[in-house]
Amino acid sequence: MTEFVFSDAEREAVYRVIRERRDMRHFRPHPVDPEVLARLLEAAHCAPSVGLMQPWRFVRILDAGKRAGIAALVEQERERTAQALGEREAEFLRLKVEGVRECGELLVVALMDKREDHIFGRRTLPEMDLASVACAIQNLWLAARAEGLGLGWVSLFDPQALAELLGMPCGSRPVAVLCLGHVDAFYSKPMLQQQGWAEPRPLSELLFTDGWGQ
Repeated sequence: MTEFVFSDAEREAVYRVIRERRDMRHFRPHPVDPEVLARLLEAAHCAPSVGLMQPWRFVRILDAGKRAGIAALVEQERERTAQALGEREAEFLRLKVEGVRECGELLVVALMDKREDHIFGRRTLPEMDLASVACAIQNLWLAARAEGLGLGWVSLFDPQALAELLGMPCGSRPVAVLCLGHVDAFYSKPMLQQQGWAEPRPLSELLFTDGWGQ
């Protein structure tokens, strides 16, 4: 047992929040406590990043018109996605895919501009900046669950249209609309599993040794 190990209770809390994290779509419209929001954003900011570039940028949406504009962009992409799904169109349209209008707090997470200036760790894998942003979002997601708040990651939008709506600089790129807020309950299983859309695969099918598929 290493001297750096956390206590049994602390470790269980970490694993529990990972197990019980859910991509939420149903929210109560109550505001998020500012002190809690500050903790969540600080947790996100503690994420690892390639070359310590910290490529994440957070845009808090307070203006009702901007929230309505984001909701409209999401609805447009929802319809386009449904059409692209072909025979599953009607099934997809029955799913609730976002909580933009209802959630207490709405955040847009974006990649910074001028990312080409950062070479360390990105020369052959430039997408590591996106991986870093994903780590920040996951930090926020897990911290939100520990605080008893739901979070839903919405990716149904046109990035260029959202960037224009928010006046983002050239070279930056929105990657997530995050719905954050109070919920009546957390889903016992991932919502898409509950709704029969898809089934998760076991780790045993995704873990290889010394080579692909082995």
